[in-house]
Amino acid sequence: MEELRLKYDDSNAIYFISNFLSTYLSPNSIFLCIGTDKFISDSLGPIVGDLLSKTISSNYFVYGTLKSPIHAMNLEENIKYIKKKHPNSKIIAIDASLGDKESIGKISIKKAPLYPGKGVGKMLPPVGDISIVGIVDVYDSIPLNSVRLGFVFDIAEVIAKSIQLALKY
Repeated sequence: MEELRLKYDDSNAIYFISNFLSTYLSPNSIFLCIGTDKFISDSLGPIVGDLLSKTISSNYFVYGTLKSPIHAMNLEENIKYIKKKHPNSKIIAIDASLGDKESIGKISIKKAPLYPGKGVGKMLPPVGDISIVGIVDVYDSIPLNSVRLGFVFDIAEVIAKSIQLALKY
């Protein structure tokens, strides 16, 4: 299976996501959590980064937290640094995304890179061997400030718990 897509509040979401991820993770995997806490709708990645950085073993690396976010302005320099420091490591890229109304609340995991900023018209380099996105709002929601922090946090928690479980397999 190359893609998994399900609602964050599905009772089996953590199990399905962790099972999918466990086949792709290896020691020294990098979790690249993209976004900024300046906009609630873009805070998913740094929240996941914070949750992971407090709980996963030192065999794995987390980049992008609330205190040290990786976003459009510093993404390229961070990617260069990560690839130089961890040349053979798999990168799991995590970011918030926009979608249609029916997709809000879905988490999508693909064995493919993600394209950060695409939903808001930014041209940034693709990143990751595996991508995890949480769909937090609709494309036409401008300004992007109608999203509740609790909703984004709930999605982030499911992603973080799924990764933590996958690392135990």
